[in-house]
Amino acid sequence: MKKSLLVSLFVLLVTLPATAQVEPDAGQWKTWFITSTKTYRLPPPPAHKDEMTQVLSAQRALDAAGIQKINYWNAGAPGYRWYNMVFKLWTSDISGNGALANALIGTAIYDATIAAWDTKYAHNRPRPFAVDSDLRLYAPNPESPSYPCEHSVAAGVAATLISHFYPALADSVNRMAKQQMDSRIAAGVAFPSDTRAGFELGKEIAQREIEHTKDFITKKQFDGKIPNKPGLWTGKFAMLPTAGLNKTIVLDSASQFRPAPPPDFAKEMEELRNFKQTFHSRANAFNYASQPTGNDLLTKKIFEYNLHTNPPRAARVYAAVNVAYYDAFTACWDAKYTYWGIRPDQYDSTFVPLMPSPPFPGYPSGHAMMSGVIGELFPYFFPYDKDLFTKIANEGAESRFHAGIHFRSDNDAGLELGKKVAGKVIGKLKGDGAEDEIRFSSSAKNAK
Repeated sequence: MKKSLLVSLFVLLVTLPATAQVEPDAGQWKTWFITSTKTYRLPPPPAHKDEMTQVLSAQRALDAAGIQKINYWNAGAPGYRWYNMVFKLWTSDISGNGALANALIGTAIYDATIAAWDTKYAHNRPRPFAVDSDLRLYAPNPESPSYPCEHSVAAGVAATLISHFYPALADSVNRMAKQQMDSRIAAGVAFPSDTRAGFELGKEIAQREIEHTKDFITKKQFDGKIPNKPGLWTGKFAMLPTAGLNKTIVLDSASQFRPAPPPDFAKEMEELRNFKQTFHSRANAFNYASQPTGNDLLTKKIFEYNLHTNPPRAARVYAAVNVAYYDAFTACWDAKYTYWGIRPDQYDSTFVPLMPSPPFPGYPSGHAMMSGVIGELFPYFFPYDKDLFTKIANEGAESRFHAGIHFRSDNDAGLELGKKVAGKVIGKLKGDGAEDEIRFSSSAKNAK
């Protein structure tokens, strides 16, 4: 009887599913700027027993401030804090480099994460907390091998890219990177050699992508000539007039989807003059003018769909969206400075918009272009929220009409341009080897 019971227990144990692993095949996914993850495969890690005392020491030294730092870096995907930081830098950057910096924080973290996953499952190093029962786990269970540390990969990418594009922040971001790396050791999810290897891998791939895109930003200087013709944009300062000359990533060129010339704005000016503002229209105008809708929305959906617990998929989403923003921005600015579309308050000097017109031509609308990307690309990753994305895209575009700083055709052209660029990005995603599927937690499944 006892022998029969033992046999039954043994059969049960060997037939139970193994602990779920996060994307063990992700190391084979196609990348953006590196050609082969195996080129970056790291040598085997050292014996973990030689480093266990360092992890134990880090945990014994933890105080309230240390726990707070762990919790700070626990939030979101490994690159979560860095994506938000660079997005804010980009949207306030008039140097002309911000859009590329934002694209590369996406592609480099993704490429480096995929390379890290190739190494992870080549060596299958256990996490510290799984090796020593004296350790506490101060983070969500990563459910992937320890070497190299994926958070340190993101830190290496971010410190390298931000230092390159924003040198004044170099000291700050390197201190942040070290803090992120140290937090993983103290949390019990990484050995010191995991963090060092991850940081160096992220740094190497970031440097590779900086070099690959070094000629993406045009060197051509604006000659200062603003067309002096009736019906065209007028202004003393034209912001980023050469941005449309930059190289693109998924588009053949910035002009690939250039919209047709703008119409005569006479009828649209009459529409704006006759438009009666309401509380809702004013609120819509100021809402979309005062917040980075796409970035906040993307982060929210990544959390809601639990993709923040899946570093390769979260990085894939961020990379795709940031590439779409870069190419769509470049294409939009190509059209703006091709047509020099006039703004409503320039067309009719008696017309007073709700807010000042930006210092660049109006056609097509940049806000509408970003809205087009949201409406087309976001549903690819989060299909159950398609109606929400469509609503937000339409509201975002319409907000510029409500603000009185764009004609309706500006918004229509911008929306269509953003959708076309997003379509090109989706085409690339479909061939990258990562089969798209929606993952829900058990509670989300039950809620359905």
